[in-house]
Amino acid sequence: MKVREMVWWWWIYIAVAVQASIKGEDYVTYDGRSLIINGQRKLLFSGSIHYPRSTPQMWSSLIAKAKEGGVDVIQTYVFWNLHEPQPGQYDFSGRYDLVKFIKEIQAQGLYACLRIGPFIESEWTYGGFPFWLHNIPDIVYRTDNGPFKFYMQNFTRNIVNLMKSEGLYASQGGPIILSQIENEYQNVEAAFHEKGPIYVKWAAKMGVELETGVPWVMCKQTDAPDPVINTCNGMRCGETFGGPNSPNKPSMWTENWTSFYQVYGGEPYIRSAEDIAFHVALFIAKKGSYINYYMYHGGTNFGRTASAYVITSYYDQAPLDEYGLLRQPKWGHLKELHIVIKNCFTPLLQGVQSNFSIGPLQQAYVYEEGMEACVAFLVNNDSTKNATVQFQNNSFELLPKSIGILPDCQNMVFNTAKVSTKPNKRITTLTKMFNEVDMWKEFKEDIPNFLDTSLRSNSLLEHMNTTQDKSDYLCFQPNSTCSQPVLHVESLGHVVHAYINTIFIEAGHGSHDTKGFSMDIPITLIDGINNVSILSVMVGLPDSGAFLESRYAGLTKVTIQCSESYIYDFTNYTWGYQIGLEGEKLQVFKEQSLEEVEWSEIDDSTNKSLTWYKTTFDAPIGDEPIALNMSSMQKGEVWVNEQSIGRYWVSFLTSKGNPSQTLYHVPRSFLNPTGNLLVVLEELNGDPLQISLNTISLVNVNSPFSYHHLPQ
Repeated sequence: MKVREMVWWWWIYIAVAVQASIKGEDYVTYDGRSLIINGQRKLLFSGSIHYPRSTPQMWSSLIAKAKEGGVDVIQTYVFWNLHEPQPGQYDFSGRYDLVKFIKEIQAQGLYACLRIGPFIESEWTYGGFPFWLHNIPDIVYRTDNGPFKFYMQNFTRNIVNLMKSEGLYASQGGPIILSQIENEYQNVEAAFHEKGPIYVKWAAKMGVELETGVPWVMCKQTDAPDPVINTCNGMRCGETFGGPNSPNKPSMWTENWTSFYQVYGGEPYIRSAEDIAFHVALFIAKKGSYINYYMYHGGTNFGRTASAYVITSYYDQAPLDEYGLLRQPKWGHLKELHIVIKNCFTPLLQGVQSNFSIGPLQQAYVYEEGMEACVAFLVNNDSTKNATVQFQNNSFELLPKSIGILPDCQNMVFNTAKVSTKPNKRITTLTKMFNEVDMWKEFKEDIPNFLDTSLRSNSLLEHMNTTQDKSDYLCFQPNSTCSQPVLHVESLGHVVHAYINTIFIEAGHGSHDTKGFSMDIPITLIDGINNVSILSVMVGLPDSGAFLESRYAGLTKVTIQCSESYIYDFTNYTWGYQIGLEGEKLQVFKEQSLEEVEWSEIDDSTNKSLTWYKTTFDAPIGDEPIALNMSSMQKGEVWVNEQSIGRYWVSFLTSKGNPSQTLYHVPRSFLNPTGNLLVVLEELNGDPLQISLNTISLVNVNSPFSYHHLPQ
């Protein structure tokens, strides 16, 4: 090439670079070491914050706290069932305003990773699928199936086009540097036999052809086709990840679980700051260049959005708790780690790596960039005792199960097991008790009898297909007579309430790990016709596994043993059905619908099941987060100013005898200064007179003011 030609091409390169800079466009590519944005290698820390699990009023603060904690990227799923509740009908309002959320990320100078899925799992009801998908003829989810691929592609394309129309991809000057298609598909791929790999290739190709201008990833998908990047999910990807499936792809960790989701009847999972930091440092030491904390803020499963048996609070043990408050020392310890690693990014991304043993359970990972830069990670895998190691003619003491980081290969400035951030804890300040009878009004659901029902079937109907996810509740009524009876019920649903002649008899339930359950209930019948009513209840829809569209839930067998020799089997019998509760249909949790039913004073009867309660309250002064203490109730749902703050199930105790959740977040944006409407649906026999309103704040653990406040 002549000199004149060389100069001309160099001029073109400079002109294009300047033009891109003026437009604010970022060109995102990658190689075997890292993502490359505008020609610069990036070592990125990311945090998952899901926009519908908080409120628009919280987004700015959550993103700002993540940024202050050293996070570079905000990662979120896209929630199909929220955005397309009916085919072709889209909703991006309020908490569902995805564009507003992404623009808030951009306004604070961070990148975004958009996990479109559109299957997301995420402990979200039905894995994020809209239930209408279930009704599409011949559909089989997540495989080489024409109807499913049509609707999946349609939704994915619409989301991509929405992002493009708002200029939100990095190639347009926006913050989105990554997109994800599918989600942990390899967990179920084998169930679809030869159609599984075909679907993987189709999904990858479909995403790439949408031309977002940024890379696509598939998490936990070792056969992710080029150019899609396969990534790791889990708590210990530095130990478990087999690496990218191509030397030209970077090592990325899309879900580093900072805790774990909690289910009713389950204790919270506490993952220490030290353990998270150890595995982050190990992943970086092994050439990792992108780590996402799942979750950085978990938030709240408002309404009926939680999947089967999952509690309303989500990943409360994350660096930002459910209310958006700093959880220390987790937040601070990780912030310090991020600072140390970012100060070493040049040798980490451009240097030559070596690793070698420095003891029986100790290892050194070293990155050197010529004679100018060197960084070392000294790993002690012994979880029982300290280790003294020799490295470059110096002696270093490593704490048990820890990694020491030496930014200059001479001085250890950080050890993952040495926490300098002081721990804090939440305190609950009581602001109001709802303990006066005249504060409340109640409305009791009528228990339907067989003659009241319009839906009839000669067999037990599957719960989800019958309710179409419009309600948690489905009431069954057979027509019966008997003597000396024992009612036997078997269910693959979540909860069963049994009524005889409108009187509540007993309730039973399964658990997250026990899918079916049975009940044997001695009952008393009157002479003549008796009304047996069985209320089947779902606590969220399943969110994972193959063939989700064909999953069965609900009653499977109902008998009444009339004597030792005779059992009355109702399984294949004429049943009457009522979908949902009357209060749900009338929406008695809405101000304009309160007069649709007759509210009365609270009575002292013992039969309190399926009762609606309403009252009003004023918002507490200040800006501290607010929570309702529902520890006196048993099971149901709560609304504040027509917004469901979620299901509660206080009566389902853990193995240690504790409720899984008693405090329920009420975002301040839901409230008016005065006259806020509180409506509670109680399924069993809770006491609304002991419900309380509280504010939430933080104190250091060693503070002398660490106590539960009482009102003055």
